[in-house]
Amino acid sequence: MQKPKVHIDKDKVVIHIRNLVKSFGDLHVLRGIDLDLYNRENLVVLGRSGTGKSVLIKIISGLLKPDSGLVNVLGEEVPLLNTRDLDKLRLKIGFSFQNSALYDSMTIRKNLEFPLVRNLRNLTRKEINRSVEQVLDAVGLLHTINQMPAELSGGQRKRVGIARTLILRPEIMLYDEPTAGLDPITCIDINNLINEVQQRYNTSSIIITHDLACAKQTGDRIVMLLDGQFKRQGSFEEVFDTDDERVKTFYDYNFLNQ
Repeated sequence: MQKPKVHIDKDKVVIHIRNLVKSFGDLHVLRGIDLDLYNRENLVVLGRSGTGKSVLIKIISGLLKPDSGLVNVLGEEVPLLNTRDLDKLRLKIGFSFQNSALYDSMTIRKNLEFPLVRNLRNLTRKEINRSVEQVLDAVGLLHTINQMPAELSGGQRKRVGIARTLILRPEIMLYDEPTAGLDPITCIDINNLINEVQQRYNTSSIIITHDLACAKQTGDRIVMLLDGQFKRQGSFEEVFDTDDERVKTFYDYNFLNQ
């Protein structure tokens, strides 16, 4: 399934990265990454597990500091920000965790209220209720509002996690392995939701995945992380139109062996 076309504003760069380097001891994870994310673009970062994909988005969100390099997000130099300014920037960045990161002891309503109450203290009860209901409706789960996370399927929990991220209306979405652990039909549903979020909320997104079906269905542009660097970039077809055995093996593993 091909991704629906959207208008991408290439005159506006929302994430600008140059020569990004990150190591953990003798393990050199990122070896000079260059990356631009454009306004309203869905950019997929492909790579095998353990290649540094999640490290990249943790650096973008300020959860990790790079060893060197430029990381500019929405006009801010992330590694140079103090705690207060970093917290302000993070309100504009939605982070969809691989495990959905819901609080098991809270209802779905309370899970979604939590970021609102914590970050926007002047909201009325009516405004909070309306915001919760709007984002739950956007992900097709308004009927679960009074349920507990344990009562939901894995795909439903993933959707609620995305809804909780959307409730603060972020400009940028970071998806960490959004289809991990889900069955093929639910994967298609999550991929469709990522595209709907892009269109409905005008978000710019980085989608970290090793799932080629996810990449093909959600990515306006795809980059492939190999040996700590982006070796391939372009459309899905352009990335995999190569004789590079590392790329061909990655493709075959996804589409032939699973």
